[in-house]
Amino acid sequence: MPPRFRDIVEEARLSARALRDYGEGLFNPTVRLGVTGLSRAGKTVFITALVHGLTRGGRFPVFEAYASGRIARADLAPQPDDAVPRFAYESHVRTLVEERRWPNSTSDISELRLVIEYQRQNGADRKLTLDIVDYPGEWLLDLPLLNKSYEQWSAESLTLSREPLRAKLAAPWHAHLATLKPEAKADEQAALAEARLFTDYLRACRDERFAMSLLPPGRFLMPGNLANTPALTFAPLDVPIDGSAPDGSLWAMMRRRYEAYKDVVVRPFFRDHFARLDRQIVLADALAAFNAGPEALHDLEAALAGILDCFRIGRSTILSALFRPRIDRILFAATKADHLHHQSHDRLEAVLRRIVAKAAERAEYAGASIDVVALAAVRATREAQVQRGRDKLPSILGTPAPGEVANGETLDGETEVATFPGDLPDNPEELFNGGFRGLSSSDAGAADYRFLRFRPPKLERNGDAEPALPHIRLDRALQFLIGDRLQ
Repeated sequence: MPPRFRDIVEEARLSARALRDYGEGLFNPTVRLGVTGLSRAGKTVFITALVHGLTRGGRFPVFEAYASGRIARADLAPQPDDAVPRFAYESHVRTLVEERRWPNSTSDISELRLVIEYQRQNGADRKLTLDIVDYPGEWLLDLPLLNKSYEQWSAESLTLSREPLRAKLAAPWHAHLATLKPEAKADEQAALAEARLFTDYLRACRDERFAMSLLPPGRFLMPGNLANTPALTFAPLDVPIDGSAPDGSLWAMMRRRYEAYKDVVVRPFFRDHFARLDRQIVLADALAAFNAGPEALHDLEAALAGILDCFRIGRSTILSALFRPRIDRILFAATKADHLHHQSHDRLEAVLRRIVAKAAERAEYAGASIDVVALAAVRATREAQVQRGRDKLPSILGTPAPGEVANGETLDGETEVATFPGDLPDNPEELFNGGFRGLSSSDAGAADYRFLRFRPPKLERNGDAEPALPHIRLDRALQFLIGDRLQ
């Protein structure tokens, strides 16, 4: 099918789906909220804490409709899409509260429906349906592939892999790649070997010592039921961007599988889920980049810019709702703010604002509202002052996860420790100029920042009621994302 005709068909499908969604929304006002973020950013914890706070009575002073008592109740309801897994909310709450473990990371798409009964500011009783769509941020990084040929993607991937830090991690893959002749006869074993080495390279980049974020194709690191299929058995080749693949060649086979990946994985995700979103929150683990070093911070910047470029953004109108839905509010959230003293929270927000500045400018020009916040959906620490010589350092207290190392001691997961992770600079440009050391180039003792992994807090129950989950600025996120729909 010619690409242009295929795009027209896709747009027609999207318009038909948008028209149906719009008709349903006339009788049942609905907001589809997309929640995404790159690996270990805290998507699962965010959704769990949001739902728990609304249904079980959280502390949300900045969320106006909730703080003023206009929200009467919020209940879970059956999700709308029968073919999409339900977000395992109840299981995640047990993991957080009873086991004091963080839930497993998002590896596939899931949904949860929340029906909010509220009173409008004019006194009328209303209901708002909030459909929460949870999906891995790595999938977003695949969307630009729809507009790239195999040859373009190969060239970009190889250029990226030859950057100094990545080149070391890509060495085994590069060595194998040098033995391949793209014009040679298609060889299944050669394709399998290169795909495996390419995936090993992507996996190495994601290790916490390097914390790279720009790692498409996203399904290579979370294949699910597509593991070992031809659609995931391809990799870049060193071929000219404007070249033509000989029939029956390794190059032609790789190109065909790349196109299959777009047809089987990327287009269905865009059509069935992504293109239907109204609001979006993008969670970013900037602290992991600080841990790793300047290269990881620049990589995060490129990844978030790529993510924002994927959104259909702009002011939502009746016409756009009918034929071309747009995301009219996007919140970027720097997670794990509880790993820093509150004196550094504004600086953390400033870093994230600097990361998304250019992309946010374009979004605001299109009519979308953009905001940035430093938050912790579940607060795992508390603050303290620690004496060091004559100085009192603003520190945090918490229980590190088993196996974490502090002051040369490997911790057991039960001992509470005080830690001073390091001060963020007043001017975020100092970080982007490469003026700090991370784990990618230094050991833990020489790194300028060291953020431990803390266990969820121990919570006291009051009778049979589940305790409220402590948080930092989760209510501010809610106010931005849905506050205007509850007026």
